[in-house]
Amino acid sequence: MTNKQMKLKVSSRLRRKKRIRAKISGTVEMPRVSIFKSNRSLYLQAIDDVNGVTLASFDGAKEGVKSNKEGAKQAAVKFAEVLKAKKIENVVFDRNGYVYHGVVAAFADELRNQSIKL
Repeated sequence: MTNKQMKLKVSSRLRRKKRIRAKISGTVEMPRVSIFKSNRSLYLQAIDDVNGVTLASFDGAKEGVKSNKEGAKQAAVKFAEVLKAKKIENVVFDRNGYVYHGVVAAFADELRNQSIKL
């Protein structure tokens, strides 16, 4: 990819991210689950936007989880355990500007399978 194409790709994602964030917000009872994916790893957070606090987080780089569909499923299982330990069962899903397919969809589906309501 050329430099111009990369800039367009990133700026498009950031525009989508702004549009999404204008519509959703997290609370203590129903935090916003935000996903960030790099080429190597996944990073997840459960955020209370009212107080500006991160309630739970998962770092795929420290856990050795790769940024692919299988890694997304593993991350969802481990993140669901963290959420259940904090007694969080309902969340709002923030795809962070990423298109809902592949890794993002695999993560969301597995989180639903772990009885976390999106």
